[in-house]
Amino acid sequence: MDNVFVYWDNSNIFHEAQRLADERNGTPGASYRVRIHFDNLLRLAHADRTMKMAIAAGSIPPQMQNLWNRMENAGVEVQLFDRGDFGRGEQQVPDGWLQQRMMENVLRNPGTPGTAVVLTGDGTGYSAGRGFHTTLELLHNWGWGIEVLSWRHSCKRQMREWAEANGVFIALDDYYEAITFLEPSRSGYPLDPGRPVEDLDLKGRPTMQPQSKS
Repeated sequence: MDNVFVYWDNSNIFHEAQRLADERNGTPGASYRVRIHFDNLLRLAHADRTMKMAIAAGSIPPQMQNLWNRMENAGVEVQLFDRGDFGRGEQQVPDGWLQQRMMENVLRNPGTPGTAVVLTGDGTGYSAGRGFHTTLELLHNWGWGIEVLSWRHSCKRQMREWAEANGVFIALDDYYEAITFLEPSRSGYPLDPGRPVEDLDLKGRPTMQPQSKS
């Protein structure tokens, strides 16, 4: 059975959606009103396969609490980190935690590799032998299927090309209207009713099967 393990780098996914929002929506302030539609993005990740585990790393800001609660209610393990730790880069700790969990799952599933679905675009550290890209290569070497879901404009080119050659790369841009929505404009700003989320269509969404370790 193809068991799917989802690893969600929330800061990367959300902040890059904000960068794209103004361009895609053509309305002022869209970057402040765009939101990720959690249910559709999670479904895009597991693509209606058996989801054995889903874990997400994010930051503590209170305005995100509704998202964290929704994730946890859906069975996603959430680990939050304090963005006020200025001794390290904002993403260094959550990224490292996700990568550690990826390797733990390899060790806990010897001989029965699954498919690792990673929502991030951060390929930082590859030249130094660390980071998501390096971890994905290690999983691939152990027979795991690899799928990377990322915004096209922000994904490290080297990681994207590797995923295209050795697994599956899903450009979130192609599902933008189904995985994001816009909240209505606030009082005092130009009137905009917002944009509801569209239905998610998984037709044409490629998947990767794990391979036996040689």
